[in-house]
Amino acid sequence: MAEAPNTQPVFTIEKIYLKDASVEVPNAPEIYLQREQPQIEIQLHNESKQIQDGYYQCLLTVTVTAKVGEKTMFLIEAGQGGIFQIRNVPPADLEPVLAIGCPNIIFPYIRETISDLVSRAGFPSVLLNPVNFEALYQAKKQQESSASPIITTH
Repeated sequence: MAEAPNTQPVFTIEKIYLKDASVEVPNAPEIYLQREQPQIEIQLHNESKQIQDGYYQCLLTVTVTAKVGEKTMFLIEAGQGGIFQIRNVPPADLEPVLAIGCPNIIFPYIRETISDLVSRAGFPSVLLNPVNFEALYQAKKQQESSASPIITTH
């Protein structure tokens, strides 16, 4: 009797890696004498793609910009990637795994990377607040559904 093919869902972390990092301190060295608290702006971008059969890359990119008035104190960007083996997951469940599960695994690594880069640039550490990727995913899905025409009848 032949064995049935394994249809159990598979989710494994193959690799977590730093794909890209940049540090810019355009107004050094004078900016280090600045005593005002900078305005910090943080942008987060998440993208996923299939790279081979059953293997997916998730890439979180974080950009941190600190300004005092019009002067940029620093601009730091990092892209933290992960390769995940994902098999036997229903297509309807794959998108949430890539948009919620994978970023949740990668986020602590990029949080540490950003903090380290800011410190190495000579500034007080910036700690990224936790991110609720599920809420971001739900908001994106809601935005997509409201963007399509909806016909209501009364």
